[in-house]
Amino acid sequence: MIRVRVGDFRLGEKERKALLDVIDSGRISEGKKTSDFEKAWAGYIGTRFSVAVNSGTSALMAGLTALKYKYNLKPGTKVVTTPLTFIATINAIYATGFVPVFADVDSHTMVITPQSVKEALKCEPGARILLPVHLMGYPVDMDSINDIAKANNLIVMEDAAQAHGTIYKGKKVGGLSELGIYSFYIAHNVQAGEMGAVVTNDAQIFKLVKKIKAHGRMCECEVCTRPSGVCRILDSYKGDADFDPRFCHDIIGFNFKVMEFQAALGLTQLEKADDIFKKRNQNVKYLNSGLSGLSDILQLPYYSPEVSYLAYPVVLKDGSVISRKKLRAELEASGVETRPLFGCVPTQQKAYEFMKAEYIKKIPNAQYIGTNGFYVGCHQYLKKEDLDFMISVFKKILQDKK
Repeated sequence: MIRVRVGDFRLGEKERKALLDVIDSGRISEGKKTSDFEKAWAGYIGTRFSVAVNSGTSALMAGLTALKYKYNLKPGTKVVTTPLTFIATINAIYATGFVPVFADVDSHTMVITPQSVKEALKCEPGARILLPVHLMGYPVDMDSINDIAKANNLIVMEDAAQAHGTIYKGKKVGGLSELGIYSFYIAHNVQAGEMGAVVTNDAQIFKLVKKIKAHGRMCECEVCTRPSGVCRILDSYKGDADFDPRFCHDIIGFNFKVMEFQAALGLTQLEKADDIFKKRNQNVKYLNSGLSGLSDILQLPYYSPEVSYLAYPVVLKDGSVISRKKLRAELEASGVETRPLFGCVPTQQKAYEFMKAEYIKKIPNAQYIGTNGFYVGCHQYLKKEDLDFMISVFKKILQDKK
């Protein structure tokens, strides 16, 4: 039976060679490949700096922790964000000691709206951070978000984990605020298995994230120069103590370092990033055309040539002839893999049940999409026959229900 997967990864000759190069180098912990990836990723996004970490969740935690140190933010600081996201966004907020405040989403693009942010701020005027998520590749209205932030003395940090290469008014998302984060999880557009990155134009944030990812050690160099016999911080030290910046820590941090294998894979995928973007984009356009006759049952994804789509998200319309559970089961049985659209965190995720009563009537769009939304694949490895197969399966299931 044909099986159309939500995501895929093909290990070609370039990827194999990149991994073997790491093995042959004799260094598998963070080194030159990581530094090369950081520079290449900053160049791709259009920021001065990029710091690689071991996952998108680590990028969120490192970024939020950097803001905590830079602005002396206290535990309990409020972060306005979306209720419709992969749970890592909210877990990272809590893990950093902050508290999420949820703003509702647009019913079509599924990202937070400026109006919903303004409404959330009326309830939480003491919030200090805005954390918009470019869900499924869709860009948040960043001009309006930045204007709101400026008017309310807020810091903006973007979660672009699912939006590698998405364009907003001529610029790539993730580089439109004080800092942005990405995930290079295996199902994402630029794939490295597990890896993340923080990007910024702020030198202080850059230095803080470098420290935070390595237990808060005092080192600040982009790449350690000690193997060559030079250490800028050690050489500038004037005290009498036996000082080694690698084992002296001036802030509390974590171990978010990456392996060279991840960075090596990331570099091979970055070479293809624009082609991946275009292919996924074309696949969404093709699926939308093929499924247009089902628009009375399914809300198809909003299409834009500037969106780098993570997947193909659809939402069952109100009063639909079939439940999401049944439709997903029939798609899976027919050979089309699916995933639910994450769920509305404060009202539909058990870990955050303690927030349910507060938000049950405040975020209707997120709740509806969390209950009725799901996605299938649009990845770059799909061929025309795969797309046609998906269209035929959707039609067979849903037209029979009309």
